[in-house]
Amino acid sequence: QVMLEESGGGLVQAGGSLGLSCAASGRPISVYAMGWFRQAPGKGREIVAAISHDGARTYSADSVKDRLIISRDNAKNTVSLQMSNLRPDDTAVYSCAAGTRAFLTGPFTSASWYKYWGEGTQVTVSS
Repeated sequence: QVMLEESGGGLVQAGGSLGLSCAASGRPISVYAMGWFRQAPGKGREIVAAISHDGARTYSADSVKDRLIISRDNAKNTVSLQMSNLRPDDTAVYSCAAGTRAFLTGPFTSASWYKYWGEGTQVTVSS
């Protein structure tokens, strides 16, 4: 069992930056690919970024490419999402998740590919 807890959300003005962190406990996450998802009010959950177990490969959704950067520190059992140049449409609850595999293969952009989830942290971007 892996427990995930997100932190770092809050209110930020458009154009600003924010860093999210996901702390894992229970088991090392070094064997899992990890992902960040978000869900805006009235919308479905969408993937933002993902990273392989060793950090060698990353994925970013087109809507956030070059603005939201995923990284991980397996020694600290954490995954981070650095967000910059934020826009009002980035407003959502952001959740981290541990995948069913170590590598980003198969349908890793789908929420159903992930096994463990945090409860999420709210990010609100004001215009």
